[in-house]
Amino acid sequence: MSSIVLLLTQTLVTFLNIYFALLIIRILLSWFPNVNWYDPPFSILSQLTDPYLNLFRSIIPPLGGLDFSPILAILLLQVVQSLVPSVLMQLV
Repeated sequence: MSSIVLLLTQTLVTFLNIYFALLIIRILLSWFPNVNWYDPPFSILSQLTDPYLNLFRSIIPPLGGLDFSPILAILLLQVVQSLVPSVLMQLV
């Protein structure tokens, strides 16, 4: 039973790390106005990250052309990344 929980924990932490990297790439690419978000590599990235970012955009709309929602998105993702291993390991 503990090996299943350990595998689940490692898988979830890996997924969260990959999603965090995708989120950072999406945020960095948003600084370049010439990126066409309809081209295949960028559209996939947008489809993966925008639903999560839109949750926070509904809470904090862009102010003066600056979008502060990624800050909240990253903070919540970091909190989840730090809590998941400890919560799942307590199940063992």
